[in-house]
Amino acid sequence: MHWNLRLVAAKKGIWKATDLQRSLAEYGLVISSAKMSGLWSGQPLSLKLKDLDVICVVLDCEIGDLLIPEPEMVSWSVPDERSRWPNACPPVIPRPRGHDSLPPE
Repeated sequence: MHWNLRLVAAKKGIWKATDLQRSLAEYGLVISSAKMSGLWSGQPLSLKLKDLDVICVVLDCEIGDLLIPEPEMVSWSVPDERSRWPNACPPVIPRPRGHDSLPPE
């Protein structure tokens, strides 16, 4: 995903992180300067959905305006299951039945 906060904020006339930080605080989202700097200048490592809601309200935008999918960044190769889970049990394969079992009496 590409984090598009600065462009969305600029479209709303917000050019500085401190201005956005102040607007978010008016809606109850108090963000430290360090976290605001990370949101403003880079890709956030984590972001609460509740906080994302507030950002969308303040910027009058949709989540899709802030988060742009980058499918080309996804690795499409599927690793061999045995290499991912070397200690895993072998898969369970049901045996075919010749007849239906009856419930206990």
